[in-house]
Amino acid sequence: MTPEFWRGKKVFLTGHTGFKGSWLSLWLARLGAEVRGFALPPPTQPSLFALAKIDAVVTSSIGDIRDQTKIADELIAFAPDIVLHLAAQSVVLRSYEDPLETYATNVMGTANVLNAVRSLTKRCAVVNVTTDKVYENLAWVWGYRETDRLGGRDPYSNSKACAELVARSFRESFFSNQNGQIGLASARAGNVIGGGDWTPRQLIPETIAALSQGRAVVLRHPEAIRPWQHVLDCLSGYLSLAEALYNDTRRFADDWNFGPADADMQPVSYVVESLAKHWHVARSWERDPGTHPHEEMELRLNSQKAARELRWSPVLTLDSALEWTANWFKSSANGSNVRELCEEQIESYLEKAQSKN
Repeated sequence: MTPEFWRGKKVFLTGHTGFKGSWLSLWLARLGAEVRGFALPPPTQPSLFALAKIDAVVTSSIGDIRDQTKIADELIAFAPDIVLHLAAQSVVLRSYEDPLETYATNVMGTANVLNAVRSLTKRCAVVNVTTDKVYENLAWVWGYRETDRLGGRDPYSNSKACAELVARSFRESFFSNQNGQIGLASARAGNVIGGGDWTPRQLIPETIAALSQGRAVVLRHPEAIRPWQHVLDCLSGYLSLAEALYNDTRRFADDWNFGPADADMQPVSYVVESLAKHWHVARSWERDPGTHPHEEMELRLNSQKAARELRWSPVLTLDSALEWTANWFKSSANGSNVRELCEEQIESYLEKAQSKN
């Protein structure tokens, strides 16, 4: 990622009121990009968007990507250089409760965004953000590669796989015939952790809440293995891909994994036990004895393609990511300025990335 590339670039960011979108807004602002966000109101209370005053660094438009006319009007009027499509219904359990909302948002919402991009008359790079869960899960002990078959058993995973098929269709049906003006790629990241995530029924928010109260976390599947990564490692992948795609809209118009090192693909129980050490909670978790909707027990990502072609690799180990997450939440609870906490971690991350490179 080249900081000079982003200075003055017009970035249309969907989902800017969410957890990842708020962090990305701050990072883009630091890089000097002109950002217009489009999203529903902040999905949680509290929210990182509100606490970090994200609307002070981006032009914020509240709207629904399911509204075809509104999203098209906003995107076409802004005429972006880069589109980062993060807006989604992203909670697996919620997708079981309301599958139609999940499909409408993740599939038709994506189609609406891409259809609006068709009207642009300038070079534009579009990164369609999906998930590590788009693959047909065969319980492999090795990481899924971009060429592996899409699937998804639960409505969330399946809807994201459908969104990838929509993106592939738009790329091959429309954008490949526009003389390289529009580049469209899909980005699949792992399970993202970091400060400022209050998404209901997700591991990190539930763990932080329980540990802060000195009680054990109730886990549905403590043995489930996931590709954990810090939010800044995930976002650096999106930014690296967007930059490369803008510079070469044909070569990088493809699907990309952004996951952690093999050693950082750990069970849920490991994450909880590691965080518990920061709150000195001895009995960190207990198993939920109830029955629950299906969730995959093992999921790993192979990110060799991004390492080879984009020169991208994670900067933080899982233990460092968990330490940064714990420190963020503890500092926030003690009254630290949330915007400053985020900006300090972004700066530390960039220093580590520079040192590593």
